[in-house]
Amino acid sequence: MHRSNGGASDQSITGSDFLQLDTAEAPPGGLAAWLARRLREAIGDGRLPVGSRLPATRVLAADLRVSRGVVTDAYQRLIDDGHVAGRGRAGTIVVAAPLTAPPPPPGRAPERPQQAETPEPPQTVFPGRPGADAFDVLRAAPARIDLSPGVPDLAAFPRAAWLRAERRVLSTLAAPSFGYGDPRGTPALRTAVAGWLARNRGIRADPADIVVVAGTAQALGLLSQVLRAAGVGAVAVEDPGSLGTRQHLEHWGMRTPPVPVDDRGARVDALRRTGAPAVLLTPAHQFPTGTVLHGARRRALMDWAAAGGLIIEDDYDAEHRYDRPPVPALRAMLADRVFYAGSVSKLLAPALRTGWVLAPPRHRDALVDAKRFADLGNAALPQLVLADLMESGEMERQLRTLRRRHRARRDTMIAAIRARLPGAVVHGAAAGLHLLVTFPERPGLRDADLAAAALARGVKTQPLSWHAQRPGPPGLVLGYAATAPSAIDDGVTAIAAALRDLT
Repeated sequence: MHRSNGGASDQSITGSDFLQLDTAEAPPGGLAAWLARRLREAIGDGRLPVGSRLPATRVLAADLRVSRGVVTDAYQRLIDDGHVAGRGRAGTIVVAAPLTAPPPPPGRAPERPQQAETPEPPQTVFPGRPGADAFDVLRAAPARIDLSPGVPDLAAFPRAAWLRAERRVLSTLAAPSFGYGDPRGTPALRTAVAGWLARNRGIRADPADIVVVAGTAQALGLLSQVLRAAGVGAVAVEDPGSLGTRQHLEHWGMRTPPVPVDDRGARVDALRRTGAPAVLLTPAHQFPTGTVLHGARRRALMDWAAAGGLIIEDDYDAEHRYDRPPVPALRAMLADRVFYAGSVSKLLAPALRTGWVLAPPRHRDALVDAKRFADLGNAALPQLVLADLMESGEMERQLRTLRRRHRARRDTMIAAIRARLPGAVVHGAAAGLHLLVTFPERPGLRDADLAAAALARGVKTQPLSWHAQRPGPPGLVLGYAATAPSAIDDGVTAIAAALRDLT
């Protein structure tokens, strides 16, 4: 039966099948706040899981018989909270859940929790000593703002350029190229990497000497096997230095004696005292302090290596510099004693799992054997696409784009720290994708407690103590590259509130 617009029966319909929303429950004049609260509840209790799409604003407005502005306002509140994100034609997508579900409104029975989706309580994310799964647990913890270090601006991934390169590769690829290949990697990518290293890192390398690997993580595993076979049982590491790096080395049976780091980088005199025959360094931008290995330290390190020491150079984000000149790679000065490792994780995305290793000549064959028996070589198609991007100049264009975006976000974070964390000291601002913030005026502070308090407020960080083997000042390692400026400011504000909570 046809119903005319404005009929009594039409006006009695006040709700939507979506989440059984009924505008009769809303308080007078508070429709947008009511709708935002109801949507937030559904995200928190799992009825709207991460990845689900909200109805189009015009559709939901029509269902609820409200103006489209009410729905737009409610959605914007959730965007501001970090719970949803607008994805253009893809719609409005749920991207994060509240740490705990809000209580149900009066008169409504609570939803049954989904046991498989129950998140880890924030206090268990930062135990006294981080375990092997520490990063997995932290990544899985829900938060509205993620200031974890280690990733570039993933939203800037050059999707269109990647698709164009992929089409070019597939249109010309011969059938035999779909078979098994060289375990060292495709000749095209090894040639492209050699050119990239020559242009950007001052390293002259024969493509035949480059081994393509599944990121720096696999590089550490392969190098550990090579070194153990050569009788090396210890690799000294910077302290503070990357927890993840140390965990990988120790997983493969290496001892990791600490080498103190100061404002000139790793102390070579302390390295000598460890007695370790090898050392892993991040000389261009030390993680997490951001220091550059000083010239005098470099000369002392060259002397140590010339006397028989081996260096693993993790050049993890050397290209991301803003306020200082480029720093030459150690490999460019002492190829016979340096294993050089790099990747595209900080240039494009960690998801590509693509990196490269240059070994000293006497260890090259052993490295190739280790890679062969690990996986027969990386997948060829992504290598060929990456080679196309490198040879076309697209990688340099991407780096220029990232530098502009990262610099602006770094400046936003520094300004927020100065405004909201008086007394905090910022380290490593001239380059990289993160800042180290220490709290010298709070010597009794446990930075793991501060990280847990920040997570309780919806902000992920990493405590400095995770990355240290010896006692040191409390601090947080804060990534800025993958976070929008407004969220950076909100995140630092939440950290300041968390710090006050611990006073």
